[in-house]
Amino acid sequence: MKRKMLKALSASLIILSEVILCFVIFYLVDYVWNGSFVDWFDANYMITTEDVFLPDVEKTFVIHRPDWEKVKLLLLLVLIGCAVAGTVIVFGVAFLYGKIEKRKTVADISQLLHTHIVGGESNETFAQEYPEISAQIAEIKSAMLRNTQALQNEATRKNDLVAYLAHDLRTPLTSIIGYLNLLEEAPDMPPEQKAKYTHIALEKAYRLENLVNEFFEIARYNLQQIDIKKESIDLYYMLVQVTDELYPLLSARGNTAVLRACEDLTVDGDPDKLARVFNNILKNAAAYSFSNSEIIISAERENNQVIIHFQNQGPTIPADRLSLIFEKFYRLDESRSSETGGAGLGLAIAKEIVEAHGGSITAQSEDGVTTFTVKLPALNQ
Repeated sequence: MKRKMLKALSASLIILSEVILCFVIFYLVDYVWNGSFVDWFDANYMITTEDVFLPDVEKTFVIHRPDWEKVKLLLLLVLIGCAVAGTVIVFGVAFLYGKIEKRKTVADISQLLHTHIVGGESNETFAQEYPEISAQIAEIKSAMLRNTQALQNEATRKNDLVAYLAHDLRTPLTSIIGYLNLLEEAPDMPPEQKAKYTHIALEKAYRLENLVNEFFEIARYNLQQIDIKKESIDLYYMLVQVTDELYPLLSARGNTAVLRACEDLTVDGDPDKLARVFNNILKNAAAYSFSNSEIIISAERENNQVIIHFQNQGPTIPADRLSLIFEKFYRLDESRSSETGGAGLGLAIAKEIVEAHGGSITAQSEDGVTTFTVKLPALNQ
């Protein structure tokens, strides 16, 4: 409504200005320049013919008449002048109106943006007058809310994880202290019993070391910048190395890793970072595989990509959780069993490293088979 009123007012001002201009010209011609204008018009636009005999009246007259050719040209010039003056007035008023309207629009949008984003309130006028901006702001606001919610969820998961880890630290530490006290208090303990207590204390110490490493993993993840230093990598040899390093972890539950890949696969990447990716995926597969099952690793080149599959047999991951396993601090086993409990960073770190190489990582799980697929740019030879 306000805009319509302003437009009507500006149109009225333009019409009024042109009417005033016409009255000013009329006043100047009829009053101010009366004598001089008449003399000038008479000298330039009137024709005087003397001694003209008119038979009808049998008299001689002096005829004073307008030079219509010049008068028509004068009228045309006056009309053009009025049109130019009117156009200047129109553009002048429109320019001033546009500047005022622009300032007002910017102020209105600024206030409405503040109301929509900061105040969190909706405004029907905003949507009616600025539909494009309203749609964009709605998208921005929705994205902000999603990001805020994601950050809150991540912070909650992280805080819960730290609390769980802190709680879990007490159990192995208490066991270590207990068994060491028994060994100290009974120096004449039978060798078999002493060896048993020493072995248990050592296992608990290893568990304690893993938990401490998880604390450092969380701290490093928040502070670390992934710096990729690429070089030519023999992918087959790297997969063999990673598999050999994890042999003790796999054999503890009777699992085996089977590698099916061409020996001439080469990628351009950071060897340390990619080794960490494959290590994290294999650790995850070992943690969630059925005992005495195979973990199959296959790799092949397809066009300009090298595709690596890690397939293990284990509990099917529900579809709603499958999309979350690459998020930071997310763990499938929320109960945090001592066998599979981890910081929930392995797959999130793997995803960031792979994407930093220009690749992708995805997961599928159905009928008791889970497959992680890593795609990396192949090295052109």
